[in-house]
Amino acid sequence: MRFSHRVGPVDPNPIARAERKARQDGTALRSLNDSNPTHHGLAPHALPEPYQADPRGPREARACLAAFLGEGVDPDDLVLLDSTSQAYAWLMMLLCDSGEAVLAPKPGYPLIASIARLVGVDTVDYRLVHDGSWTIDVAQVAALLDADTDGRIRAMVVINPNNPTGSYVKPDEREALVALCRHHGIALIADEVFFGYDLEAFDGNRRFAGEDGVLTFALDGLSKMLAAPHAKVGWIRLSGPRQDVEQAKVRLDMIADDFLPVGAPTVRMLPAMLDEAAGRQGLVRERVRANLDTLHAMLAADALGVVDVLRAEGGWNVLLRFPATIDENDLVTMLVERHGATGQPGYFFDMDSNGYLALSLLPEADEFRGNVRIVLDGVAEALDPIR
Repeated sequence: MRFSHRVGPVDPNPIARAERKARQDGTALRSLNDSNPTHHGLAPHALPEPYQADPRGPREARACLAAFLGEGVDPDDLVLLDSTSQAYAWLMMLLCDSGEAVLAPKPGYPLIASIARLVGVDTVDYRLVHDGSWTIDVAQVAALLDADTDGRIRAMVVINPNNPTGSYVKPDEREALVALCRHHGIALIADEVFFGYDLEAFDGNRRFAGEDGVLTFALDGLSKMLAAPHAKVGWIRLSGPRQDVEQAKVRLDMIADDFLPVGAPTVRMLPAMLDEAAGRQGLVRERVRANLDTLHAMLAADALGVVDVLRAEGGWNVLLRFPATIDENDLVTMLVERHGATGQPGYFFDMDSNGYLALSLLPEADEFRGNVRIVLDGVAEALDPIR
């Protein structure tokens, strides 16, 4: 696996080697330049604990998270950080030099391209194709990688399940993508923040976390598990060939050390937040499944019958499809002006054609029914402006 040149050499200098040997021999070294105020009786009362600059986050916090994740997860393979957005940026820095690229799904959430631009990395789109359900165009991915003779593409991003299509990566797609990444020597970045919210999923879908066929970075976090965007705790789980994993950890430590680990208040709250995660996920799952049932019933009962919903395998958003003769911008601006409502049209997510609107399944039942009614009425008005 080739990493970027951003993180410099990984061989320790003579002083670092001497320090490591001394610690291995049991010597507690006294630091002449220790400028950590919490080591000198200067910590504030609200933050009494000493600051431990472990770049991956305090070991005890990672051990707590590993126990929560189960399946024999090694705390040493976890990196705690503030969000999955931060994880994307760090991994792009780790894997890509300026001007290199990552593969990203289309349709997809625009966050990936935005973060890539901020760190000087390009995105190369690969297609998700809809034919009753969404599938990854694996042949196109293979063609993109084969055509990349300069080796600019350094990683592939998969969203499992994708936002906004709600599609999980199918078992055969997963097998093919892992093989392609391994063959071309690129890493796999798997965003799985919505994984626990299955709706109309097919059998056999599973997490990329723990994948050992290629260097894999699985992203997750508490903002979706707790339905709390302000719960700024995310993590990366590394897996794959051990040599690649160990080299990646050394370099990630350098990046994380520059940006500093998660804060002490967050670490202190982590066990309590993890304790609440399963119950909160269950509550959200119950809400979104009930609203999806309501949506299907309202669409089936609609007299015009011109709005439908694309199959949503997972997540908490769906894509509504309406007649393409209605311009997406016109529909949404009309909803703003006449109904006091707004929304995100399909082109926000790089849908290939006109006629889509994203709809959240999170609102309480009455509000959700009202939102669906607004869309149905808006579409009817757009088709019959004399109404």
